[in-house]
Amino acid sequence: MSIQSIHSTKPIVHCITNYVVTNFTANGLLAVGASPIMADEIQEMHDIIQISNGLLINIGTLNTRTVDAMILAGQAANKKGIPVVLDPVGIGASKYRKQTVEQLLQHVQFTAIRCNAGELAALAEIKVASRGVDAGEVSFEIEEAAKQVATRYKTIVAVSGVEDLITDGTTVHIINGGHAWMEQITGAGCLLSALTAASIASHTDALQSVITIHKDYKQVAETAHHHSNGIGDFQMHILNQLQQMSFGGIK
Repeated sequence: MSIQSIHSTKPIVHCITNYVVTNFTANGLLAVGASPIMADEIQEMHDIIQISNGLLINIGTLNTRTVDAMILAGQAANKKGIPVVLDPVGIGASKYRKQTVEQLLQHVQFTAIRCNAGELAALAEIKVASRGVDAGEVSFEIEEAAKQVATRYKTIVAVSGVEDLITDGTTVHIINGGHAWMEQITGAGCLLSALTAASIASHTDALQSVITIHKDYKQVAETAHHHSNGIGDFQMHILNQLQQMSFGGIK
C-alpha cells in the first residue's frame, strides 16, 4: 500500500494550497505519517524547499503574491530533484486561473497533475461548460485528452471521478471504487493531491505510486462511508481510515 510507504518514509510535504482546505490537507498528511508545511511566503520558499521531500501547488485561492511563490518553489524543487504535483483547481473558471496554470507549466516541470474531468478539459483546450471548482457534467474523450496533456507536459496525469484515470501518455490505468460523498465535502480532491505528492516522494516509481495512492484513497472513501451517518462525520472518518491504513490495516 502506498499509504503504508508514506508512513514508513515520513516525507516532508510543502503545500502551497488554498485556504479553504489547508487544515484538512495538513491533518490528512499527518494521519498517514507525513509532515506538512503550509508555507506561501516568497521570502522563505528556497529554505522550505531545502528541507522538503515533495511539493504540492494548488491554485484554489490564487493571488499574485502566491503565484510568484509557486513558481519560485517549483523551480527550486526541480533543481533539488523532488517531486512536484499540480492541482489546477477550477482552471476553467477564470482567465486568471488559466493564465496562471500556463505560466506554471512553462516554468516548472511537474511530476504529476491531479485534476477532475472539467479541469482536464481546460488543460487540453476542450470547450466545456464550467461550474467553478466543481467537476460538473462533461462529455469528451477523457482518455485521449489525458494522454495528450501527459505527453505535452511530460508528466503523469491523474483524473479523478467515478473512475479514476491515470496515464503517463502511453499506458492508461483505470481505478474503480470510492464513494459519491467525496464530491460533497470540501478538500477531498485537494487532499488526494497532497497525498499524491507524499506518495511519489516515498517511492522510486512515480507512476506506480500515483496508481497505488489512488487505489488506497478509493478504499478509504468506501470504508469511511460505511462508518458514517452523513457527510458531517464522513470527513472525520476519512482521517480515521487514513490513519488506520497507514498502520497496516483498514477497519
